[in-house]
Amino acid sequence: MVKKHPGVVVTDLCFGTIPVKLYRPETCSSTPRPGVIFYHGGGTTLGSLKTHHGFCAHLCKKSDSVVLAVAYRKSPKYKFPGMTRDCTAATIHFLKSLDTYGVDPARVIVCGDSVGGGIAATICQIFVNRPDLPKIRAQILLYAGLQALDFQSPSFQQNRNIPMLTWNFAFYCLCCHLDICPSWKSTVEKGAHLPPEVWEKYEKWLGPENIPERFKKRGYQSRPREPVNENAYLEIRVVTDWTCSPLIAGDDIVSQLPEACIVSCEYDLLRDHSLLYKKRLEDLGVPVTWHHIENGFHGVLTNIEKGFFYFPCSMRILDMTVNFIKGL
Repeated sequence: MVKKHPGVVVTDLCFGTIPVKLYRPETCSSTPRPGVIFYHGGGTTLGSLKTHHGFCAHLCKKSDSVVLAVAYRKSPKYKFPGMTRDCTAATIHFLKSLDTYGVDPARVIVCGDSVGGGIAATICQIFVNRPDLPKIRAQILLYAGLQALDFQSPSFQQNRNIPMLTWNFAFYCLCCHLDICPSWKSTVEKGAHLPPEVWEKYEKWLGPENIPERFKKRGYQSRPREPVNENAYLEIRVVTDWTCSPLIAGDDIVSQLPEACIVSCEYDLLRDHSLLYKKRLEDLGVPVTWHHIENGFHGVLTNIEKGFFYFPCSMRILDMTVNFIKGL
């Protein structure tokens, strides 16, 4: 049983075969409300509509928004791009039904945490070229996973053993999702899974020079990448698909994206993804509201209603999200 929240009406639905959970404020409104499409995290192997129920219910009530939480097929049973396809299909269905749910078509926001944040970013990029649908007004990316090429950045060196998302678990999820053999782990760590021409193409966006020096103070050592292992590249090159790594989408796409709210956490393996995407967006003129949680860690939103295991920074992230939505 999921916890009931006074003032929030929760409805379980299916868009085709895709389960979704709809959250609506109980009070009537004379005008359409903002609509938030939420994609949950969990490394593609964990997470569900239940694990993020508390966050979605609080978000609905505090922001006076209609929230749609989307479930998707998970790894290891289902591989890339199954998750992306499910989330895209559910989003299209919702965008075509905004009147039904009392949502303002000018205020539709996509939001996600962890791998769900990566999906939110990807959905925004895919929908840049969908003039037949209402435009996405904004994107909210909460400690998002945004690329699967480089694993040598400062946050990967500093936070590789932090609970909730260790390097070992992150690589396990990567293997499950992209159907990669786990034996390539050391090859990937050393950067030998991609050839020099690929690194040269994306270094301008992934290089450590794009990360502010303050984020290197807890320890960072630049390491030369080893020569490419061609067999590894043949198996792993899917990571250069921008729908898998939205951080490396072309300027022609990224420059058209809606404004963003990005939240990064200091003690997070994926912290630098947020920093790098923030810079990419800003360099191309996309407005960014950025919050960095100095005592935050990956996955903290799932603890928002965990009593003894509750962390105040989870409510801070919720409040930042709410304030951003209200400001649109």
